[in-house]
This record gives sequence, C-alpha cells and structure tokens, in this order.
Amino acid sequence: MRFLRVAAGAAGGLFLMAQVVPAQAHGGSSYRWELTPTGTTAQFRGLAAVSKDVAWVAGTEGTVLRTVDGGKRWQNVSPKGAEKLQFRDVEAFDARSAVALTIGPGEESRVYRTADGGNTWTETFRNTDPNAFYDCFAFNGSKHGLALSDPVDGKFRIAASTDGGKSWKVQPNDGMPAALPGEFAFAASGTCLVAGAGRTAWFATGGGDRPRVFRTFDGGRHWKVSDSPMASGEAAGIFSLAFRNSLFGVAVGGDFLKPNEAVKAASVTYDGGRTWKLVPADKAPKGYRSGAHFVPGSPSTVVAVGPSGSDVSYDGGRSWKQFYDGSFDSVECAGHGANAGCWASGAKGAVARLVR
Repeated sequence: MRFLRVAAGAAGGLFLMAQVVPAQAHGGSSYRWELTPTGTTAQFRGLAAVSKDVAWVAGTEGTVLRTVDGGKRWQNVSPKGAEKLQFRDVEAFDARSAVALTIGPGEESRVYRTADGGNTWTETFRNTDPNAFYDCFAFNGSKHGLALSDPVDGKFRIAASTDGGKSWKVQPNDGMPAALPGEFAFAASGTCLVAGAGRTAWFATGGGDRPRVFRTFDGGRHWKVSDSPMASGEAAGIFSLAFRNSLFGVAVGGDFLKPNEAVKAASVTYDGGRTWKLVPADKAPKGYRSGAHFVPGSPSTVVAVGPSGSDVSYDGGRSWKQFYDGSFDSVECAGHGANAGCWASGAKGAVARLVR
C-alpha cells in the first residue's frame, strides 16, 4: 500500500548492546513488553521471530538487524547498497538464513536472501513492472514462498518461490479474482499475506468499498475471496491476518488515519476465511492495529499491536484487553516449549520481547 511510507534514521554500530526496560502494563494483565534498545532510529515493520533468543527485524534506510541472544545484543547485518530502500518484511528460517523484502513501485520492490547470518546478501528478485508494488510475503516452511503485489491490470499479482527465496516467478493471473476499484494491500507489518500448512495462504485487503480476504490451497495458483465486515476506505481495511490452523483465524486493522479509534478493527473466522464475524467495538482492540499473532503454547491467545497500544485476547480474538499503551507496528511469535518467544517491532528502533 503506497501511502504507508515512513522515514527514519539509519542503524548504527556493528553490535548494539540491549538494556531491558519494562513496558507499562494495564489492568493486571499477565503480559508485558520488555524493550531491547537497538541503538537505531529506523522504523521496523519487518519482523521475523525464530525463537525466544533469535529474531530479525528489517526497516527503513535499508536497515536489517539480528539477535541470537534474546535481544541483549543486536547485530547490524544490513545488505550493502540497499541504504535508499525500505524493508517492510523479513522471513527467517533460522539464525543464519533469512529473506527480506523491500517495497516501492517498479524496481524498488526487491527480495534479498542470506544464508550466513547476514554477512552477505544476494538479490534474488527485482520487480521490473512499473505498475507493480509488492507489499509482503510469506513462506510455507523453508522452501515455498509467495510475495504479494497490489493489483496490476485489475488483479493482485503473486510471485512464487520453490527454493527458499533463491528464485522467484510471477504467477499467471487467471486464477486470481478481479480486484475491486481502489483495492490494495497494506505494507504495514509483513502480515497482509500469511501462510498455513501445506500450500495454504491468505491475504487481506482494504481501500475498496469493503475489505476482503483471499485464500489459496494450491500454493498461489488459484484463489477464492470472501468479503469482510471490517472497515474499509482510503486508509482503512484489514492490515494483518493470523491463523492458528487451517480453520481458526483472526484479522485486525481499522483506519490508519484514526489510530486511537476502534473502527471495525477486528474479526474472526472459524472456517478458514470463508466467512468472518465482526468483533463488537466494546470488545475490540482500543484502536487501529497493524499486526497480530497467536502466542505459542496456547490454543486461543492472540496478541495485537499498533501505534496506540497492544492488546491480548484469551478467547481467540472474540474479545481484547489492552496491556500496553506504547507504539509497535509488527508482532510475531515462534518456537516451541521453553524455546518459544514473541517479539514486537516499530518506530524509532523499537524492538521488544513479550514476557509473561
């Protein structure tokens, strides 16, 4: 989505020591954020959680950071030559392998890949269509990936990878439903497109007269689409999707220009995105939310973040409670058991770990 362009400063230093700072809690919630200062003022909308110890963030001015010790130290692993680009998504397979997406019209949309912890990067995709604008991408495991562009010639565009991001191929559009007038996706948190088990994936939209959710079961070759009861408009729609399994999912968003208002800001699905139920305003997040993710180890705990605060739901997104009033753009959880962890990232170099 083209209007979501945010300027911020560059990252500094090779290793950045983190000093943990407790986040402000609300209402006795059992969750809080612990900030891990990164030493940079970049805005990190790209976030990849690998475990409680390993995470990657990617943002403005070509900045990519990595931690392998729970945020105590952040290493600047930014690709050389990307300083004028904006990273909006990063997908990490482990502590050494990651793929990062830059956004923008034409050749500003690119994909970079590393297999050595960010010491070196290879550009594996560069968009050459001036009408395309890639917003986000997602992987089913370590091989199959999909990247989403705003509509070109009346349809959303998909580029696919079958080799872990080493190469990409733009897919035929005959299996993609037509876009609505003014419809687009939001490059807000790297979660406008999410992947499920097998070859399943979903992406969400806004901008048109109603937001919609597209779903595929064959790795992006064919898509079906459903309407959503959430808000839509010039700066409104679904900004983030999160799925616990192939049926149970949550959508969050609202109006980017009204960050403190819960403008039809959340919905839930129990049938894989075929139908969506709006969360009432009195139970919804307290404002526009740009990212959401399910917490490991719980079947129905979800965390959502946005510029006006963070919320937690213990009932699969049917009701939400705010536990933090600071700003984040993205949230992601990963890992299993004692190795599981959730991370958030946002403006002015903010990155935090979720603590219970």
